[in-house]
Amino acid sequence: MRERLARLTAREHEVLALLGNGLSNPEIAERLAITPGTAKEHVSATLAKLGTDNRVRAAVIAYQAGLVGGSRPAPGRDGGLPTPEPAR
Repeated sequence: MRERLARLTAREHEVLALLGNGLSNPEIAERLAITPGTAKEHVSATLAKLGTDNRVRAAVIAYQAGLVGGSRPAPGRDGGLPTPEPAR
């Protein structure tokens, strides 16, 4: 997974984080102040570089990579699920 994430541009990392939060292409466009067409292109490029055509799988990858709020990468494990924070 790390190799695929390393292929992403800074903008694609932003897009992946937004996908991880469940945003649609129009919502991504609004958040990044770009056109919906440009958002769609970024989403397509991001999915291609991750080796998937599935937004849900991309959201899982974003979570595993710690790009989604409340998660963090599992130490020492490439592709492992993050350890949840203990309840307080």
